[in-house]
Amino acid sequence: MHNILCFLALTSVTILGVWTSQASCRAIFDGHNEYAMLKRHEAWMAHQGKVYVDEKEKAKRFMVFKENVQRIEAFNAASSSDKGYKLGVNPFADLTNDEFRAIRNGYKRQQPKILSTTSGEITPFRHANVSAIPASIDWRKKGAVTPIKNQGDCGCCWAFSAVAAMEGINQLKTGKLISLSEQELVDCDVQGEDQGCSGGLMDNAFDFILKNKGLNTESNYPYTGQDGACNSKKSGLVAAKITGYHDVPANNEKALLQAVARQPVSVAIDAGGYDFQFYSSGVFSGECGTSLDHGVTAVGFGTEADGTKYWIVKNSWGSNWGENGYIRIKRDVVAKEGLCGIAMEASYPVVA
Repeated sequence: MHNILCFLALTSVTILGVWTSQASCRAIFDGHNEYAMLKRHEAWMAHQGKVYVDEKEKAKRFMVFKENVQRIEAFNAASSSDKGYKLGVNPFADLTNDEFRAIRNGYKRQQPKILSTTSGEITPFRHANVSAIPASIDWRKKGAVTPIKNQGDCGCCWAFSAVAAMEGINQLKTGKLISLSEQELVDCDVQGEDQGCSGGLMDNAFDFILKNKGLNTESNYPYTGQDGACNSKKSGLVAAKITGYHDVPANNEKALLQAVARQPVSVAIDAGGYDFQFYSSGVFSGECGTSLDHGVTAVGFGTEADGTKYWIVKNSWGSNWGENGYIRIKRDVVAKEGLCGIAMEASYPVVA
């Protein structure tokens, strides 16, 4: 009996020692991971030129950064997440998804309407008879798309979307690619839903451009990333103009395909999801709804080697987001609205 008790006592001590050793190792491992993440945050800050107001804010942002990085890496590592696209640690890694949506998206969904022009008359879909649709088209390669721009912490995506579409049709008609002014729209287009950094609509932007008889250049009316007073003298200088605009029939990817086959098109999408915030590469097929909150521009379409069809979409979050500022969104999906609602509220400017 005495021997049995001694054996049990020794075993208990051994097990306790193992537990203590494991706990110590775990603490060291966790501490190492935390230190590595802190160093990673410091490197990210340096790369992004990020400076916080104080140590309290820095500590808060580190926790957000840490959570985002862990979530991104878990998504990319999981075999079940092989959806054809990847996430990445980008300039928005220290923002929660709520914070990101508040400053980067600014599309104000419009009331349902039928094909419109600035006069409000019902008009036929301009590209309805387009039948010779190529297997792919990339308006960047055709010289009709300016370099990626960055709206910054201003919810004026609507202005960037409208301007990109106008830059495209202007180049196709004149042969000259001119970077036009988003700031002119932010400052001077204060009609209806258009409220500068507080959001707006591409169709309203086209209305303003028509009434203003055109837009100035980016260089003459540069972007500031904030609301400002309209410079009427600069706004009076016209570098490019349009003669009207049309809406693409709603909830119809075929109609959108017909339009994009002829020119860059302004589209609205639901870009509020976490995966959209950290999209890095591939054909996006993630979860998103139809709560349209972001204006972008469809500048082409194509098909992957495995048969996956996609839209080429120009964004306005800088070239460090996505595929050098672009995202490829899955095309020809079951939902009539298109993935993320891309086929719901598309429109394009025209030049007679």
